[in-house]
Amino acid sequence: MTEGQTADISAMIGPELPYLRRYARALTGSQDTGDRYAVATLEAILVDRSLFETGLEPRVALFRAFHAIWSSAGAPVAEEGSDALEARAQVHLASLTRNTREALLLRTIEEMRFEQVAQIMQVSPGEAEELVTIALREMERSVLGRVMVIEDETIIAMDIQSIVQSMGHEVTGIARTRDQAVALARKERPALILADIQLADNSSGIDAVNDILAELGDVPVIFITAFPERLLTGERPEPAFLISKPYLEEQVRSAVSQAMFFASTETLAA
Repeated sequence: MTEGQTADISAMIGPELPYLRRYARALTGSQDTGDRYAVATLEAILVDRSLFETGLEPRVALFRAFHAIWSSAGAPVAEEGSDALEARAQVHLASLTRNTREALLLRTIEEMRFEQVAQIMQVSPGEAEELVTIALREMERSVLGRVMVIEDETIIAMDIQSIVQSMGHEVTGIARTRDQAVALARKERPALILADIQLADNSSGIDAVNDILAELGDVPVIFITAFPERLLTGERPEPAFLISKPYLEEQVRSAVSQAMFFASTETLAA
């Protein structure tokens, strides 16, 4: 590959990298594992340009290359020496129909059209749609747990609570500020935290989550934000999932179901 060709591909891939990292993190349940496969994808493209098919949209081409690399490695989640959250995730994942989580993440979190999901996974659009349907059904019934909501907008908080409860999960409460969030988490440990970034008293949802994780240890987190790329910096901790505002109910249901795969055994009802 010439220097000019490398520069052209880099220019196309660069804007899509934060979203590939988000997808990889959600798919593997691990920042380290997700980043490792994202890097492996970039290295493979540099060696073999044909992996990045320029006839496709850049984002689709990049995700397709990632899917090929990740699938060829056996679609790993937890590895030897991984933490308890990843190990429990692998147990749950073993019971799911093959390729369903990939399709669900691409469709709901990455907001791909079914045609794009089909191109990435090299299936028909109809098969992609069926995989998403299967994933939603299997994941929603696999794990139930306690969910904490950090959100200062009353209407949004009530909507999120309604969605989560309709899935069979218990909402431990709604916090509108950093201090309220920490107090609520101390009162009843959640299996999952769903948090906004900007809170009622101008405190930070990120700071609230960091305070909670410092006390409770690993708890999966879903952030709702208008700027998801700002949280994909490579620094720790990164959230399990990012949902962009304005969100769709389908996105919330998908993220909650999948993030629950990485909840600890102590906080799960299943």
